[in-house]
Amino acid sequence: MSLTLTKHLADTILHADQHDPFRALGAHPITRGGKKQVAIRAFLRDAKTVTVAELDGERRTWPMTRTHEHGLFEALIAERQQVFRYELRVENHHGQTRATRDPYSFLPVLGDLDLHLFNEGNHLRLWEKLGAHVMTVDGAQGVHFAVWAPNARRVSVVCDSNGWDGRWHPMRTLGSSGVWELFAPGLAAGEKYKFEIKTQEGNLRLKTDPMGFWFEMRPATASIVWDVNRYQWHDREWLERRAARNPLEGPMNLYEVHLGSWRQGEGNRFLNYRETADQLVDYVIEMGYTHIELLPVAEHPFDGSWGYQVTGYYAPTSRFGTPEDFMYLVDRCHQRGIGVIVDWVPAHFPKDDFALRWFDGTALYEHADPRQGEHQDWGTLIFNYGRNEVRNFLTANALFWFDRYHVDGLRVDAVASMLYLDYSRKQGEWVPNRYGGNENLDAISFMKRCNELVYGQFPGVAMIAEESTAFGGVSRPVYLGGLGFGFKWNMGWMHDMLEYFTKEAIHRKHHQHSLTFGLLYAFYENFILVLSHDEVVHGKRSLLNKMPGDDWQRFANLRLLLAFMCGHPGKKMLFMGGEFGQWKEWDSRFSLDWHLLEHAPHQGVRRLARDLNHLYRAEPALWELDHQHSGFEWIDFHDVESSIVTFLRRSKSGEPLIWVFNFTPVVRSDYRVGVPDPGFYRELLNTDAALYGGSEAGNVGGAMAEPVQQAGRPHSIKLTLPPLAALCFKQA
Repeated sequence: MSLTLTKHLADTILHADQHDPFRALGAHPITRGGKKQVAIRAFLRDAKTVTVAELDGERRTWPMTRTHEHGLFEALIAERQQVFRYELRVENHHGQTRATRDPYSFLPVLGDLDLHLFNEGNHLRLWEKLGAHVMTVDGAQGVHFAVWAPNARRVSVVCDSNGWDGRWHPMRTLGSSGVWELFAPGLAAGEKYKFEIKTQEGNLRLKTDPMGFWFEMRPATASIVWDVNRYQWHDREWLERRAARNPLEGPMNLYEVHLGSWRQGEGNRFLNYRETADQLVDYVIEMGYTHIELLPVAEHPFDGSWGYQVTGYYAPTSRFGTPEDFMYLVDRCHQRGIGVIVDWVPAHFPKDDFALRWFDGTALYEHADPRQGEHQDWGTLIFNYGRNEVRNFLTANALFWFDRYHVDGLRVDAVASMLYLDYSRKQGEWVPNRYGGNENLDAISFMKRCNELVYGQFPGVAMIAEESTAFGGVSRPVYLGGLGFGFKWNMGWMHDMLEYFTKEAIHRKHHQHSLTFGLLYAFYENFILVLSHDEVVHGKRSLLNKMPGDDWQRFANLRLLLAFMCGHPGKKMLFMGGEFGQWKEWDSRFSLDWHLLEHAPHQGVRRLARDLNHLYRAEPALWELDHQHSGFEWIDFHDVESSIVTFLRRSKSGEPLIWVFNFTPVVRSDYRVGVPDPGFYRELLNTDAALYGGSEAGNVGGAMAEPVQQAGRPHSIKLTLPPLAALCFKQA
């Protein structure tokens, strides 16, 4: 029986049912018989004997008395009237000894300001406070744990060091904040841990750390204590240049990559982050891309989700290495002049019970009402954007990737599903907003705030929305009524193009509008033209395999599509494999078919993709005025019978590039194209060149403009238009 504790309080410790273990454990000044003393209590289930050792002053020691057979010890120290610094010297039943500071002898680490900012949703460096952090407190090295679980009855840290027993390290609550914390001396980086949560109903839930920096390799799910501050970066010059740039007026040509299947080692082994850095960066530089866009790298349990069902929002997946290894990949890209965009998934999270779902026994991160809280299509849960702490969790997460991992942009997945309460729902399956509408006002508020914070703290980066509806102002500033994204994926252009290119050439004259419709809205948003991973899976076929005709026409069509994308207003993004004509659909389990480059047609497509990329980067007309009407002019889109369109692009200086596209397999001789000025127009590109796998029809390097009016222009050039090909000219 405890010397000073009531039986009830002792039982709450023994049965791990105490929301404030500091009330019972640790050092407490007491008065017995009118005299002030200090009572020190510890719950050490493995201990045979325990001694209290004073760390200052006389450095005296006092034996503790076992007051309960299951490991409750207590010492009454009449010689001391005030709490003092001490350690516990423990001998276990095997005769082994250890000295440790008492976790219940430390004051709270988190302050009132941190808790206040978190509860109001404005803690911009939340990752520095919640989660697990290696630190020194009052001379003791250990790990500080903090987690938000406002409706829990009890929360404990369970880990390798305490045998995953929730009775060892119960945490304290910090007032009404809903945050639980504990400093555990003696623990260090590499410790595997979770939080054991007892719900109000008395059920136990074993949860990974929502703010965890690293996780076990799947299928294991424990969080791992890690210090993400120790990597030494070498990209200062890149970050300084980035901050001075305006992404809207610079080249942006993204290579979309799934790390697990871009290239694999023997036996379908994943390349790790460092191996990828050594191989992928060289390839991207050779090919002329400006950025790599990575499918989500945040931790996820199921390979087949491609990373879009996240369970560790603050951790790069352990599949490919440590957090430092991922930092090395980003650092290496920056040192070589390549930007890194990472897909980010704040729209939903999976139902895996070890993660965010029903976190403290209640719908904490999600809505309790499935009409608001569940994605029926994806079998996932929707964040409750109306809760301050949930918004803070997500906004801080966005800032975290820029701050700790130096990424250059976040492509925000599934924005449309966040915008609309009735997204993919029938009547009666959704709850209107307070005005009776279908807009998710809380999600809209969250996105605006998040974008403002990101751009305010990290100038020169990009927030990119994958948004497939006509919602207005997605990429317009918040102060002008927009959502505040920097860019928006042009999903309409992608679908129009792929639908058009699947048509046999003889039918294309009936679908010319698919080529031209995108220019009606091209400048209402800051668009990125995309040919993404979603279009080459699930029976949709690869880009090359979508193309009609015989094999020669298929390769020619793919080259034509890549060139049309290059010339069209908007930044660019191409999914891996499209640049060399992958035949098979993308399968995330296997490497791309790099062996295809042993064959000339695939070599030709890759050469063209490379040359297009380098042409794009070299010509300001292709990116300076991407999002302004003044950067584009139609020359002629009325030649429907021949399926030919011509346009020009202009730089800020007014210098034009002339683009000519023939979407049929017919050579067009003596075809006149109107041009703005007299002079010689040099042929910069011909996708029908023999080195690309074409028939070598062309214009012997260029054409001289003649004073012959064409398409309302006073001069024109007479050309031979190769079959299924694009031409690009620049005035010499």
